[in-house]
Amino acid sequence: MGEPELRSGQVADAAGVNVQTLRYYERRGLLAAPRRSPGGHRLYPAETVTLLRVVKAAQRLGFTLAEVAGLLAAGPHDAGLRTRAHDKLAEVERRLADLTTVRDTLREAISAGCDDLITCAGSSRCPLPFADPDHGPATV
Repeated sequence: MGEPELRSGQVADAAGVNVQTLRYYERRGLLAAPRRSPGGHRLYPAETVTLLRVVKAAQRLGFTLAEVAGLLAAGPHDAGLRTRAHDKLAEVERRLADLTTVRDTLREAISAGCDDLITCAGSSRCPLPFADPDHGPATV
């Protein structure tokens, strides 16, 4: 007898996703189309649960579904994961730097007592509009 197969609901429950996620991932090509039972039920191999958990973990690390699909297609001996993880880390560090700027600017706006955006932007005490880190200070 072959490997046990699971219905959609069983796979979704075990992986912590909903059934619509399974169908969406099928449409996106992340999951192969499952075999159908004589009654028309989708039947997935048991390793589908692991695959779904890997996809969700990669998403939590900031990878898009398109990036996850590329990682899955790369195969187990491809050095692509290390390279892509390095690139993702650099992207996350850039976003953290941007968020730090936003946080600091919001703190300055709160400290300056800004209650009205237009009035505050005209005040020398207010940091608004704040400088875009990629384009220098904003000009009026």
